[in-house]
Amino acid sequence: MNHRTTTAGLLLASALTLTACSSSDDKADTEPKAKPSATELTQKQKDEAARSAGLPPKPAAVERAKLIRALQAAAPDVVRYEDKAVDAARNQCMAINGKAKRLDWLASQRFTYKDVTTTEQQGAKVNNALRATGFCKV
Repeated sequence: MNHRTTTAGLLLASALTLTACSSSDDKADTEPKAKPSATELTQKQKDEAARSAGLPPKPAAVERAKLIRALQAAAPDVVRYEDKAVDAARNQCMAINGKAKRLDWLASQRFTYKDVTTTEQQGAKVNNALRATGFCKV
C-alpha cells in the first residue's frame, strides 16, 4: 500500500507541474502583439522623400524604352540586364542631382554588374546620356 501511495503522489506532483507550465504558456499567447510604429511613412511620403533626394520615379514603358536606347548608345553592354540598368540610372541620377564628385567613376561602378564592366570613359557617356534625355529631372 505504501508503494501505491508513493506512486500516486508522484503522478499528482507531475500533473501539477505540467499544469503550471502549460498555464504560463497560455498567458504568453494571449498577450497583445506590438502595434506598428506611429512614425511609419506612407507611400506618398516615401515618394516625396525620394524625389527630394533626387531619385526619379521608375519610368513608364515609353520613357523606359527611351532611357534604354540612350544608355545603349552610350555603352552598349550596360543594357544587357535592362532592370539593373534602369535601377543604376535612377541611382546615378541621385548623384547627378546631388552634385556628387567623380560622377564618371560613380557611373562606372553603378553600371558594372554580373558580367558587365563599365569604364570611367563609358561612365562619362552614360552621364551625358542621362542629362540629354532629361531622365534625371525630378
